[in-house]
Amino acid sequence: MNPLIPSAKTIQIYLPKGNPRGLRLAEMTTRTVRLIEIPRIHIDDFFAMPDANQVGLYFLIGDTDSVERPLLYVGQTGDLKRRLNQHDDKEFWTRAFVMLSTNNSMTQTHALYMEHKAIATAIEVGRYELKNGNNGNKPHTPDPLKADCEELFHTLDVLLSTLGQPIFESLAIHDSLHTNKTYENKTTNSTIAKVAQIIDEAPSKPIPSLFYYKVKDGHAKGYYDDDGFVILAGSLIRQTQTSSAPPFMTKLKESLLSSGKLVAVNDKSYKLTENHLFKTPSGASALVSGRSTNGWIEWKNELGETLDSVYR
Repeated sequence: MNPLIPSAKTIQIYLPKGNPRGLRLAEMTTRTVRLIEIPRIHIDDFFAMPDANQVGLYFLIGDTDSVERPLLYVGQTGDLKRRLNQHDDKEFWTRAFVMLSTNNSMTQTHALYMEHKAIATAIEVGRYELKNGNNGNKPHTPDPLKADCEELFHTLDVLLSTLGQPIFESLAIHDSLHTNKTYENKTTNSTIAKVAQIIDEAPSKPIPSLFYYKVKDGHAKGYYDDDGFVILAGSLIRQTQTSSAPPFMTKLKESLLSSGKLVAVNDKSYKLTENHLFKTPSGASALVSGRSTNGWIEWKNELGETLDSVYR
């Protein structure tokens, strides 16, 4: 039985042009948040919509064929059309996601608060490479408005993941709420109940099965989920690699070493200091062993079962 079972939600996805590869509008039926996915080549279709003139939060995302993280820019604006037009000089992005309210209730303060929180949470989670030059401006936010923002942010999190962008989904095991570690969230008693309700409604993230891979000078553990394979912090990575190692491996190790996510523990092994997501189990096992491997059969759980036998 596959353990990766999401909690039940009702989400509507509307195709305004009838093209599943064009604009897509996602809404949770009981909330006032709308998320619009906009391929860059269809940006004019969005500009023709009344929604384009609203206050909103937006995400510019660049696809990549490498194992490195996708590129991400987060922003907010009082006029989505005007602001997105100003980003025409940014070449990296291939699609935009804009969040707005279905009843025009989102204010600039809402947008500023969520921009600041979105950047902080995305940095903490580490799934995307942030292109922002700063962390946004955190406005003074009264507690009732802060509670509203938390509810909006939770809905945004669900809708982004639904449309294939798990920007705020933690790589840490059993950590489905990514909102309170890096982001200051001081509330009075009057807002605790509302925030608690949001937490109760948040999708639970089941604890995934752990898998292990051991080679000479390397010993790692991790888990498989909908986005790929995550090697957990503390895993040991073999320093040397063979000629059969995938071409990306040298560049990846250099990147991890320069960012401090990989540190030497002796002259034979590195240690991973943060969880790291790979698109495939084989990419993950290649990092550990320094050679090309079939991760589907190399990663095994405590019972000795391969990843392939459990998930495929």
